Amino acid sequence: MPRKILITGATGDTGRAAVRSSIDLGLDVRAMVHKQDARSEALEKLGAEVVVGDLQEIDTVRTAMEGVDAAYFVWPVAPGLLSAAVNFAQAAKEAGVETIVNLSQRSADRHSKSESCRDTFIAEQVFDWSGVPVIHLRPTYFLEWLLYPWQLPYLRQGVLRMPVGKGRHSPIAADDQGRVIAALLKDPAAHIGKTIPLSGPVEMDHEQMAAELSEALGRKIIFQDLPVDEYCASLAAMGVPAYIVQHFGGAMEEYQHGAMSGADNNVELLTGKRSMTVGEFARAHADVLNAV
Repeated sequence: MPRKILITGATGDTGRAAVRSSIDLGLDVRAMVHKQDARSEALEKLGAEVVVGDLQEIDTVRTAMEGVDAAYFVWPVAPGLLSAAVNFAQAAKEAGVETIVNLSQRSADRHSKSESCRDTFIAEQVFDWSGVPVIHLRPTYFLEWLLYPWQLPYLRQGVLRMPVGKGRHSPIAADDQGRVIAALLKDPAAHIGKTIPLSGPVEMDHEQMAAELSEALGRKIIFQDLPVDEYCASLAAMGVPAYIVQHFGGAMEEYQHGAMSGADNNVELLTGKRSMTVGEFARAHADVLNAV
């Protein structure tokens, strides 16, 4: 019988990718979603078993974990991470789940000015305390952030707008993370107890990123740096939730001092295929990025 796995956040960026990749690897996939809709129907069409649950409601998590060998945990940049992690760890212990794959973040830090970064670090500790075998993934910033509402309108106008100074990182696509998640859910043994960084193949600053976007999209993209406070005020004015604004305020300051720097080839080592570049991602989403 194929391994039975649970993927939470299954309609989100990494969850959808993990469902697709896990099915491709021959795993028996149970996908947990908040509600039945067109997105969950798309997962069913791929071959996933869809269940409705809420990480803040432990009984729904426990039910979703019945008969599961390994489970993927993810939580957005939003309040509630710690209670979700506690529920997930407890439900996994009760259900006898053999492995948890936890999506953390590169900037997880007990002493960060970002509440999200602090919460993410503590969530890692919660899973470690639980005694359930766990693998922590620490990705850098997602390439999907180029498509988010606070970035996309500016990119369509030719501006890559971020308060990052000369800070550097190697952004990673959700699809590449999905392939890693699936590989670890299928065969976790050699990685239990590890914290694995995940990044794209090339570290760059935002001037370099703007140049690569320009080439990929066939039009000029310029990088606009600005003070962190001004950037956060603009996010708040756009209606971005306060928790995300607070996260940016702390995380961007730390980014400028190297918190997200570095690159690795862990995606390729774990899946046999390297991660996507900025240019490749931009060409794949050119219809959205170039829309008028």
